[in-house]
Amino acid sequence: MSLGDSINRIMHRLSRIIISAALLTVGFESLAQHQEISEKPLVYKGLADSAVRASTLLGAFKSGKVNGHFRYFFMQTNNEKNLSDYHAHALGGGLRFESGSFHGFQVAVSGFYTFNMLSSDLGLADSVTGQISRYELSLFDIENPGQKKDLDRLEEFYIKYNFRKARFLFGRQLINTPFINLQDGRMRPTTVKGLWGEGLLSPRTQFEGGWIYDISPRGTMSWYDLGESIGLYSTGVNTDGTKSGYAGQLSSAGVAVAGLTHHPNKEFKFQLWNYFTENIFNVAFAQLEYKQVGNKRSGMIAGLQLVRQDAVSKGGNDEPRKTYINKGHVSHVISTRLGWRNGKTETDVNYTRITSDGRFLMPREWGRDPFYTFLARERNEGLGNVHAWTARLTQFFYQSAGKVSLQLGYYDLPHVNDYRLNKYGMPSYWQANMDIRYRFGKVLDGFEAQWLSVFKWRSGDESLTSKYIINKVNLSHHNLVLNFYF
Repeated sequence: MSLGDSINRIMHRLSRIIISAALLTVGFESLAQHQEISEKPLVYKGLADSAVRASTLLGAFKSGKVNGHFRYFFMQTNNEKNLSDYHAHALGGGLRFESGSFHGFQVAVSGFYTFNMLSSDLGLADSVTGQISRYELSLFDIENPGQKKDLDRLEEFYIKYNFRKARFLFGRQLINTPFINLQDGRMRPTTVKGLWGEGLLSPRTQFEGGWIYDISPRGTMSWYDLGESIGLYSTGVNTDGTKSGYAGQLSSAGVAVAGLTHHPNKEFKFQLWNYFTENIFNVAFAQLEYKQVGNKRSGMIAGLQLVRQDAVSKGGNDEPRKTYINKGHVSHVISTRLGWRNGKTETDVNYTRITSDGRFLMPREWGRDPFYTFLARERNEGLGNVHAWTARLTQFFYQSAGKVSLQLGYYDLPHVNDYRLNKYGMPSYWQANMDIRYRFGKVLDGFEAQWLSVFKWRSGDESLTSKYIINKVNLSHHNLVLNFYF
């Protein structure tokens, strides 16, 4: 047994002990604000709500604030017998500086480094299927599987202008929107470059949006123009079953994003978003949510999402075999939620339908989907004719300092050989997640931890070869994440 395998087994056992001990600790303060799509992109915690105003440029820099973040990530995937298993240990840290305000202007810069420690050979192909690690490799650099030390990235570098109840940013930055977001389930999130603005149109209405032309996706160390960024991850197959050829072949000047959020009252929230990706596609997204307001913080919760996608021009390339989305393509999605909360407990059931009009396509390099049936470590992007159901139970404890979430999902998908509606050859499957999160207080203030276990197994009796199973179904997947913020 190799040293890496020995440490992997020890870490798997220690992680369970750490979680058990943490759940008995009563010195928590507030629940870790992991990055949900609906939240602001707070990768570095403790950022000031308002900057110090300075009368000189030097004073603005001297009154700036520095934040730091250390992160350890253990990940392990156990596949079906005779298929390869994988494990990874990642450790890294970063610093962020944001200046004070000088006549409304601020600048910010942040960077992060990562080390690959005693992990599996993540670039080594499985002997049966020829596949490599799906999850663990994206902790590092998917384009350089053998690179273990020099893994660093300048993530933010922008100038910001604050004007009344609005702000405008230009440069490299972090954003969270329904389809372009941090997708922070690895060491580092997706970050973008462009012009972004947000502000209040009225006390109940907020606007945000901008023009994005460069992206550095999660699991990469480089920056790419918008068209080049599509295809860094798996590209799947064309609608006729031939291998997709759009990687490095797409042309687009950028994506225009516009979002409107309106609160007609305390119980309802309405969002409307549009993503116009020049020369490739357009996606419109609407969401209506309801949270019943009660004296005891209990009541019904409900949500409805509607999505329409249309191809633009010829989908990024004049040659059909090199296009991202076929000319004339249309797809529709509806997702619903119904649940109940009573302060410390939340439960809900969810349903998503992607119609048989066509695949719903959204570059996985840009973010994860916002559908109510989303469960960590899998997506329904690249699919059509989908029926998805999930149920969740979330319990907060120790004055909402910790959270345990149990999730179960069933995903009825087209046959793996139905290429028109199944881009990545994903079989129908069940998925169960256990997600535990907590934040330490007192002498351990600044530390946060997460344990995530995922179990996926195939559904149905269709005959499948191993390439449709490895890293997709009939597997268990475990994660231990430790963060320290200062």
